[in-house]
Amino acid sequence: MTDAAFSALASLADPSLLLMLAVGVLAGLVIGLIPGLGGTGAVAILLPVTFGMDPEPALAMLIGALAVVHTSDTVAAVLLGAPGSASASVTMLDGYSMARQGQAKRALSLAFLSSMAGGLIGAVGLTLAIPLARPMVLSFGSPELFMLTILGVSLAAVLSRGNVVKGLTAGFLGLLLGLVGTSPTTAEERFSFGSLFLSDGVSLVAVALGIFGLAEIASRVGQRTITEQPVELTGGWGSGIREWLTHWTHVIRGALIGIWAGVLPGVGATAGTWLAYGQAVATAKDKRKFGKGDPRGIVGPESANNSVEAGDLIPTFLFGIPGGVPSAMLLGMLLTYGIQPGPAIVTEHLDLMYLIVWAFAIASVAGAFLCFLATGSLAKLTKVPFAVLGPGLLVIMLLGAFQEGGQIGDLWVMVLLGVVGFFLKATGMPRAPFLIGFVLAIPMERYYYLTANLYDGVSWMARPGVLVFAAVLVVPVLWSLVKRLRGTAGQADDGHRDEHEADDDHGLDDLEGSMAGTTWSAALAAIAALVFAGALWLSGSFSEEAALMPRLVAGGGLVLALVLSWQELRTRRGRPADAPAEPVADEPLGGGGTAVLTRPATVVDTKALTRQRDLVIAGRTFAAMATFLVLVMLGGYLAATLVFVPAFLLYAARARTRTAIVYTLVLGVVLLALPSLLPVDLPMGVLQ
Repeated sequence: MTDAAFSALASLADPSLLLMLAVGVLAGLVIGLIPGLGGTGAVAILLPVTFGMDPEPALAMLIGALAVVHTSDTVAAVLLGAPGSASASVTMLDGYSMARQGQAKRALSLAFLSSMAGGLIGAVGLTLAIPLARPMVLSFGSPELFMLTILGVSLAAVLSRGNVVKGLTAGFLGLLLGLVGTSPTTAEERFSFGSLFLSDGVSLVAVALGIFGLAEIASRVGQRTITEQPVELTGGWGSGIREWLTHWTHVIRGALIGIWAGVLPGVGATAGTWLAYGQAVATAKDKRKFGKGDPRGIVGPESANNSVEAGDLIPTFLFGIPGGVPSAMLLGMLLTYGIQPGPAIVTEHLDLMYLIVWAFAIASVAGAFLCFLATGSLAKLTKVPFAVLGPGLLVIMLLGAFQEGGQIGDLWVMVLLGVVGFFLKATGMPRAPFLIGFVLAIPMERYYYLTANLYDGVSWMARPGVLVFAAVLVVPVLWSLVKRLRGTAGQADDGHRDEHEADDDHGLDDLEGSMAGTTWSAALAAIAALVFAGALWLSGSFSEEAALMPRLVAGGGLVLALVLSWQELRTRRGRPADAPAEPVADEPLGGGGTAVLTRPATVVDTKALTRQRDLVIAGRTFAAMATFLVLVMLGGYLAATLVFVPAFLLYAARARTRTAIVYTLVLGVVLLALPSLLPVDLPMGVLQ
């Protein structure tokens, strides 16, 4: 094992690996600055670039980006009070306050060093997990691996914020989408409707980029300006570094909390940072300075959000269960390379595991160093409105989705899933269980098929490992029920604070859950029920072996969707009646008299107006995406980009003409150069 570790370190002396690691670090730093993208956006944008590479440089690039994305997202949080990701909103509480007091450099140095330490401690945790978990992983059979896949989807849904039924419904929708294509057990086509394109299944990149990337663009493209005046980059780097050394215990505690949050599927960086912040407040003797520029409110959360990503990799690689969305995409990438996470990766690709550990550690140090050097330049990027960044990101994402299968159909699927992702986000249905379910659908079916054929009846359920995983699955559900009962019994607030509160408080993302409890969320639940019912009906035409998993997924999903529909109806019935009519101001009548009119006053519902505005902007954005695809099919990708991007910048982003021209030319040159630099193909049009 030691030999494998040093062999992996020696392999990083290869210039091509170091180059890919450096590219990943730089890309991760830039993507971290753009609000809403975070680790998910970093992996989603870079994943298509890795097609055609060997697994080692591809992983070096992706791990490099993932390790630093939470280092740079602090810059906007401290300087603008607008965090680059939800997890950085915690740092904003004390970091922005400190910056407004003229100590921005002090706050940033505390954050950068804590991020670096969190990444290093996370890499150590990943290193220790390999020998500790190796004997257990090697003892797993197909029943334990099948239970692990169920555990991955269920925990991601149960531990996600918000309604558990919504999380489970999203997970079942992802599982159902993952079953589209050829059955791995009988080679029979399912849910393909006779389409050759769908017989290969839906592309992972199209799903990830659509559900997260395009949905994010559609929801944020309306943010045209940065209204907050940035603070000056003043204060001392040295004082921050010296002060950071005095808070080393908070750094270690925050990192350990982050690793724990990363190991649990669906918890994520945001919950991990809030937990780290909560423990810092709870254990402090003097709590008065928290939220007013206290360094303890920076070091703990910043240490946690980097170690979360390392913690995510532990269940992903050792058990094949992704802890979060970025790790789900990494898992999908490994599967495309034929590398099976779990027992196989521990026995056959141990050097690859240690390469990941070294890459994570080196990237953490390099990311912090580069942030110290380039904070002034990086901060300028945070001033660019998202509407201006949007068309460039869209062109890159769609091009990335094309690289996996080389079919225009993947781009249409991606846009369609972008619409689905937008409504999932707006109605408060967590998207992480959806993607994790999609990735685990085929492994779950394969392990169940092996289990059913190797064991008689349900005897496999009596295996100790299966019983342990079943207990882990049941305990959170029971805990959720206990909390619900305590809540209905009028218990006092236990101090827990979920992400919705954080987002609402700081205005990071107004769309998240803004349509929950409305007609839109009720309609989404009804559509989900129809989809599951249709899948259940279609599965009747499959053979018994091919229909087994679709029936289980469609049947379970239908029950959950019906429960969700009932919850939506009950919520709407439980709403208070509209406010009574109020008299309007007196109006003069003819003959010099006045009278009080009794028609109701027009009450401005700001939430409804905001929802309407979000829907209009999202509708226009998705229509623009569809128009772009039509242009691609007619004239090819480069020509479509040269027409679409300036039009979008001028009419949607209200950009200056000179900016639109320069932006388009730069993007065109990049597209022209890409095929000669990377294994990238540009889609061709019928007129070419």
